[in-house]
Amino acid sequence: MVDVAKRIVLLGAPGSGKGTQAALLAEALEILAISTGEMLRAAVAAGSELGEQVESILNSGDLVDDATMADVVSERLARADAQRGFVLDGYPRTVAQFDTLAAMLGEAGYSLDAVVQVEVPETELVRRALARQRADDTKEVIMKRLRIYEENTAPLVDLYRERGLLRTIDGDQSIGAVAAAIQASLEEAA
Repeated sequence: MVDVAKRIVLLGAPGSGKGTQAALLAEALEILAISTGEMLRAAVAAGSELGEQVESILNSGDLVDDATMADVVSERLARADAQRGFVLDGYPRTVAQFDTLAAMLGEAGYSLDAVVQVEVPETELVRRALARQRADDTKEVIMKRLRIYEENTAPLVDLYRERGLLRTIDGDQSIGAVAAAIQASLEEAA
């Protein structure tokens, strides 16, 4: 693969496949995949105070607050294995988180290289989420998450588009086809 971006944000609604794509892209680029969702689920599994707080938030369908997310992401990006590059899945999701991430990266002397948005129709997102059969994946909670995602992320998408970082990919195709489209869009931008 040709030399492409090394600090990438992957955007997509819950169920869009961005976690799978983040892992595939990170492997192809030989960089780190960082999933905030996985970090939060690990906190819940650990039964820590943070985990209990996160579990309550996730079960209600709400998003974890910006300050908590900033702490989780900042700590992870500061580790040595993130210095070569990363695919960040699940953060930022709001304009406030966008500002926080830009500040974190700026302090380290970096900036984002690209933002990839994986778009999937709502009916398919709901079908995929229900198929996961997680305890917190009821249709009502899924619909609430999708509404919150859209409300919070639309302004973020506009910011990334204005900065020339946004690449939009059709996520309603096979995993391999989506992965190939993401890699092609990053190569075009390199």
